[in-house]
Amino acid sequence: MDFKLLKTLCQIHAPSGNEVAMKEFILNYVEVNASKWKTKPEVIFGDEFQDCVMLKFGTPRTAIFAHMDSIGFTVRYNDQLVAIGGPKAETGYKLVGEDSMGPIECELFEDEGHLYYKFPRGIERGTELVFECDFRENDEYIQSCYMDNRLGVFNALKVAETLEDGVIAFGCWEEHGGGAVPYLAKHMYEQWGVRQALISDITWVTEGIPHGEGVAISMRDRNIPRRSYIQKIIKIAEESGIDFQLEVEGAGSSDGRELQLSPYPFDWCFVGAPEDHVHSPDEKVHKHDIDCMIALYKVLMEQL
Repeated sequence: MDFKLLKTLCQIHAPSGNEVAMKEFILNYVEVNASKWKTKPEVIFGDEFQDCVMLKFGTPRTAIFAHMDSIGFTVRYNDQLVAIGGPKAETGYKLVGEDSMGPIECELFEDEGHLYYKFPRGIERGTELVFECDFRENDEYIQSCYMDNRLGVFNALKVAETLEDGVIAFGCWEEHGGGAVPYLAKHMYEQWGVRQALISDITWVTEGIPHGEGVAISMRDRNIPRRSYIQKIIKIAEESGIDFQLEVEGAGSSDGRELQLSPYPFDWCFVGAPEDHVHSPDEKVHKHDIDCMIALYKVLMEQL
């Protein structure tokens, strides 16, 4: 599989609250490529959806939610940084961004729990900084910052190539408390009657979910989805022959939480490849797990 698109996605500056560059990339990508897809989608965006984008294919039954935003840092005062989401923060990490005085390439350092940047000049307060992208690929692994969740976006765009009926929703703010999913769910439910979803996101490598053994189907995290829907997904996965792993966790969350808390009766399931070095510049995912993620999503979107 060619991962040039994934590399490009990982390099786009789109921390929570400033997803506009990713929105514009997706809109342009769809405009250039949709004519080659099996079904040309209706593209839905605008002020009423803020910086989110939805792609509607045919007569949708199921939605894919893939958040566009990443973790990062906001410049405060006196060289201080404030975290966006929950980034790993170690002295020496390279950060990039831009303010009105020009591009920024600086270094993070941590001192007694406080975060700072090292740069020859002061950076304008409110400037967002993200990890510098060092995209690495070998025969087995992809390693880069922001695989969470640029890999989820990549998965959705690969599924779009053959999707006939469904919705793909590219959302905002997931890494920093959410906020976009409820109004996307409202539109899907009220306009098209869609009330089941897959969460295209990246999970963790743990003692029970290793690299290279397939995509993870999460039976629960901090939140507990409806068991009958999870069992339906597991049955489809078993019959598909695609490698998958069953995840059971007591922590962590996703766009699924917002669906569960919304006033709409959405069923949801997190289905994603596991990664190591979570929320760091070195997030690492096995290529086989990526292949399995894309393949299983295609089957699920056909059969759910």
